[in-house]
This record gives sequence, C-alpha cells and structure tokens, in this order.
Amino acid sequence: MSIPTIALIGRTNVGKSTIFNRLLEQQKALVSDIAGTTRDRNEGNCLWRGRIVRLVDTGGLDVNIKDEVELNIKKQAELAIKLADLILFVVDLKAGPLPQEHELAEYCNLSRKPVIVVGNKAEKHSERLSVHEKEWQFPGLPEPIAISAARGTGLGDLLDVIYDKLDEIGKPAVEPEEERGTKVAVIGKPNVGKSTLLNSIIGEDRFITSPIAHTTREPNDTLIVHRDKRYIFIDTAGMRKKGKVRKSGGLEAAAVRRNEWIIRYADVTILVIDATEPIGTQEKTLAGILKDSGSSVIIVVNKWDLVKEKDVGTMNEYRDYISASLPFIKWAPVMFVSALTGQRVKTLFDQIDVLAERRVTEINPNALGEFLQKAQIKHKPSLGKGPKAPKLLGLKQVSTAPPVFDLMIKSRRADTLHPSYTRYLENRLREEFNLEGVPVRIKVLLARSVAN
Repeated sequence: MSIPTIALIGRTNVGKSTIFNRLLEQQKALVSDIAGTTRDRNEGNCLWRGRIVRLVDTGGLDVNIKDEVELNIKKQAELAIKLADLILFVVDLKAGPLPQEHELAEYCNLSRKPVIVVGNKAEKHSERLSVHEKEWQFPGLPEPIAISAARGTGLGDLLDVIYDKLDEIGKPAVEPEEERGTKVAVIGKPNVGKSTLLNSIIGEDRFITSPIAHTTREPNDTLIVHRDKRYIFIDTAGMRKKGKVRKSGGLEAAAVRRNEWIIRYADVTILVIDATEPIGTQEKTLAGILKDSGSSVIIVVNKWDLVKEKDVGTMNEYRDYISASLPFIKWAPVMFVSALTGQRVKTLFDQIDVLAERRVTEINPNALGEFLQKAQIKHKPSLGKGPKAPKLLGLKQVSTAPPVFDLMIKSRRADTLHPSYTRYLENRLREEFNLEGVPVRIKVLLARSVAN
C-alpha cells in the first residue's frame, strides 16, 4: 500500500516548517522568522501509532505574487496539494485571520481534498479558546485544532485526528517498511568489491559476492546497529558504460535507474574504487551523478592490500590522482581499505557519522555575512555575461541535508555572475565551516528591487 501524503499549506510565517520538524522529530526544514525561508517542497515520513505517513512542507502561499521566485513557490505548493491525500491548512492564531487566508480557504474547498485546519502558536489558554470564535470559522472547512508547534502542545491530538481522517477516507497510514537510520548507499562499477565490503562491514555474508560481474541486480537494504547507532546499508548493482547497459537489455538498465534513485535517497554514498585498476569512464559518470544527487560522499579505495611497493607517500599520491580524475567530487574524503582482509573497514563508521552530522549543519546568518565579505576580498566576483560583474548583496542558508544557500545579487540577469564564482564560494564554505564530504548548493537570485 502506498504511503498517504499530507501537504502543509498556509501563508508565510505561520509555522508550517516548525510543525513539519516537530512531526518528523528532526530538524529537516530550516525555521526562521524571515518570510519565504521555505521555497522548495520538503518531504519526510512521520511515525505515529506504529504506522507512517508522508509529510510535505511547502512555501508560504501568499495571494499577491511579486516575482518569479514566489511564483515558483506557488507552483510547488499547488503541485503538493494536487498530489496530497490530505491537506493541513495552517493559520496563525496570534495574528488573526487575514484576507489571503480566506482566499486560501476557498482554494482548499476547490481542491476537493479533505482538509484539517491547524491553529498554530496557541501558547496561551486564551489563544487555544480563540479557535471557537466565529472569525476562525472558514466556510466549508472544519474548526481549527489549536496547537503550539514551538512548545509541542497539542501535536499528539493533531496526529490522532490526521490518522483517523486518513482511515475515514480509505487512505490509512502504512506499516514502516524499514527502520530509521543513516542511509548509506554503496556504488561502483562491476566487480570492485562492493558486496565484499558490505559483508566485511556487517561481519557476515549478508550479500552475495562473486568474481562474476553484475552479481547484484537489485539494491539490498540491511539495518546495522553499531555503537548504539543505526545504519541502513544499501548494496547496488554495478554500473557499466551506458552503451553496454543498452545492449544488455531491460533488467540491467532498470537496475541502473534504480541505483540513481537510491543515490538521491541516501544520506551518504560510498563510491568504491578498485586500487588495482585505473580510474575510468564509469567512475567519472558516477562522480557526475553524485555531484547532482545531494548525497554526501566517501571515496573508498578497495584492495589496497594488493598495491605493491607502497611507502608513506603512496596514499597522498593516489589522493592527487583521484582529485585529478574525479574533479566533480574532489571535496569527498578518501579512505583506503581492504574488504577481503577487513583492513580499516570499521573506521568507515566514524566517517559516515561525521558526514551525516555535517549534512544538517546550520550556519549563523551573521557568520555567513562575514564569510561573504572575506570571500570577496580574497576573490572579487567574476564576470559571466553582460557589461559588468554583479554586486553580491547577501548569502542566506535556506535548507539542510544537504546545505543549500541563496546568493542575492544586484543585476538584471543571473548569468552576469560567472559559474566559477559559485564553485569558488562552495569550496570556501566547505573550508570555513568544516563541510568536507558534503555537497553544497548555491542558487543565484536577483534582488527583487532590481528584478522588478
């Protein structure tokens, strides 16, 4: 049975992301008092009564669309509503109903989806009672349920109402298919030792290993508990050159497509390289996929025990070789192991923990302001297209896992800033805020006063 989907909608700054984080019991969405912090849809699974539902956090739906960014927010929210089985319409009890909320209420009615109205910011008893007042009765919608996401008050009651409503409409929450934990995908070209590495990590022959290429056809998930921490390791099929995949038929092609999805789903991806073979096209293709996936990355050089005539500088030489061969992910840490003998395999857990923690790093806005000033002093903005390089107005973090930043520029077109400059800022962010191994994304946005 498919997981029922619940979309959180409402105008800006009513606390949708705070509710989202509370129900997921994790800080997945960034929360701030700045309107428009949430732009892209944010999704996650919520566990209650031993069953799960999927929550979708959306950007604020204000009626008056001012620029392209807000138009995209509206499109994302409308798509979330279209795909949802149930809508949570969030309002701010402290602010009182605003005209745009009456329009959103009409929009909810037009969607013909079941709606639960959530009155957030009910920290005081009087605010909880206000939901019974006439001004909070939207035609066609139920009376609001009063909660305080900031304090966690009323969330259990809200979840009971959500789950009962889903049962009522024939879209019940489902049994969890997997345990929670850090999701770790293991990828590489055929026969580099992925399954052997996983068996060594797990300490048992959980995965089939064979010298025959493509033994693994379908990703396999295994829950591991190590030092009281949970990890979900996912073995994947070896990914060959696209031409060979096309010739081999649909099964392998489907496995490769599944692998690409798994990489985007994973918190951390281990790219396994065979130390006894040169880095080739397959690894470069995988590096390109990883660059855009959003997954943190560890490069594991396997079969290091088979490398002859090693000395103290051999590892550094090989790191330089990887950096030159795979520039897309030169920010990923490199580890040298032997899956067959178990050499340094258990140290992978430490590196996975570090990268999983770095993924959810939230950087202080003041620190980002100082960072941008220093970065410009060291390297002035590079000109892309147009008569002159743009002025950089600010850098704001908008989400985590992975960290995403908006770079505001003063210009009439976004391509006046050369792409190499955003890559420079990404690398500097990793150095300044200890984000090695984590993809960093920067979106260039035009300042509204200039764009309009």
